[in-house]
Amino acid sequence: MASITGTSMSLLSNKSMVSCTRISGPNSVSFSIKGARFPSITFQPRGLRFQVTCAAKPETVQKVCDIVKKQLALADGTDVTGESKFAALGADSLDTVEIVMGLEEEFGISVEEESAQSITTVQEAADMIDKLLETKA
Repeated sequence: MASITGTSMSLLSNKSMVSCTRISGPNSVSFSIKGARFPSITFQPRGLRFQVTCAAKPETVQKVCDIVKKQLALADGTDVTGESKFAALGADSLDTVEIVMGLEEEFGISVEEESAQSITTVQEAADMIDKLLETKA
């Protein structure tokens, strides 16, 4: 059984529930099963082909959440997840620059200005970090 509503999708089977945790657009979906994250699936416009791309590691997402909480001086009970938008957490453009600087320092990376300006969520930041670390290795 499958159902699609707005920005979420659920597939039910006998033993597990698969839920869509992020839809990047009409052609890209990221899944989790019982809290475990799995790679994104991107559907290509060429016929029935699709591409699987890896989402950021959960530990990277958690580190980014911690840095965002610290940079924005959020209360301990504030829920920050991969889907959290910086603006919704109260960040302005200066806060976003400070978050990116904190990420660069923590992960030992250098983020190009164009890439830094396009980051709006914790997940986007974590994905970019894992990609930069992969190319660095």
